Amino acid sequence: MSDRDFNFEPQPGLPAPLPAGEDLLWQGSPDAAALSREAFKLHWITGYLIVIALWRAGAAFADAGAVGSIARLLPYLALAGAGYAVIRFLGWMQARATIYSITSARVIMRIGAALPITYTIPFVCIDNASVTVDPKTGHGTIALQTSGNMRLSYGVMWPHVRPWFLRQPQPAFRAIPDAARVARILADAAQAKINEPRIETQPAAALVAAE
Repeated sequence: MSDRDFNFEPQPGLPAPLPAGEDLLWQGSPDAAALSREAFKLHWITGYLIVIALWRAGAAFADAGAVGSIARLLPYLALAGAGYAVIRFLGWMQARATIYSITSARVIMRIGAALPITYTIPFVCIDNASVTVDPKTGHGTIALQTSGNMRLSYGVMWPHVRPWFLRQPQPAFRAIPDAARVARILADAAQAKINEPRIETQPAAALVAAE
């Protein structure tokens, strides 16, 4: 994937120019390393492969001694290293292809490394939002609970969804830096939009009749 794949965007991450009166408040992407750990379970998978390697080496030690044990260990360690590299690459590809945006009226998610797709979620369609933050790094995930009239696919949106919410998928900003600050921006923007007064324009004839 090259940057030319998104040349149709008037601004990176936005499918069309913003309407008059709508402002872009924040844009960001997942941290590739954090996304690899959280979404692709980098540590779990690599740890599992290393345990298998040590187990096979221990079994070989009883039959062939130290030399045979090392000979059995090395291929499995190579497999674990290859698995680690593949997962890190997948995390990097997803992070590179993803742009999350918050405007004064909605959330926009451009996601998908192989097949890019853009989701637009107006604030009026968001019932609730939750944030989880790693206190050590500040990275975190902001999940959006949408109203029932939005049909979303967990499989299509993964890994940009809250884990394990399969029946009612919750779109999520995954592994974003400074997640607490981004959550405040989202909360303030949504609150301002909801409290925005609505002015209805009536035909002049209706106003005369009312008088």
